[in-house]
Amino acid sequence: MQMPKPSDADKERFRSVLPDHPDVIVKPMFGNLGAFVNGNMFAGLFGPTIGVRLSECDKAELEANHLTQPFGPEERPMGGYTGLPAAWNDDAEKAEPWVAKAFDNVASFPPKAPKSRPPKK
Repeated sequence: MQMPKPSDADKERFRSVLPDHPDVIVKPMFGNLGAFVNGNMFAGLFGPTIGVRLSECDKAELEANHLTQPFGPEERPMGGYTGLPAAWNDDAEKAEPWVAKAFDNVASFPPKAPKSRPPKK
């Protein structure tokens, strides 16, 4: 499985479309980036593609009206996430509202409990 590496410009573009909210946490994930709220990922970067986790209603609207793409590895895209259209890579005004909708959707989920680590021997 080939993992595409985002450019510095891709990473900056990703950060620029995230909501300005104190609960947003950006973490590296497999050489890419993920944006989290309450421990749950609401948006991610996979190479140049931004993926969002929308409500079913918002996902259906986005996919029906825009040329979306799978998010994640081609042979195994991430379920529940939709890749924003590649044409939006240079248009933050089109991407930002969908990333905000993903934030609102995932912020409504219960906080993810931290994984317990086995005791050190």
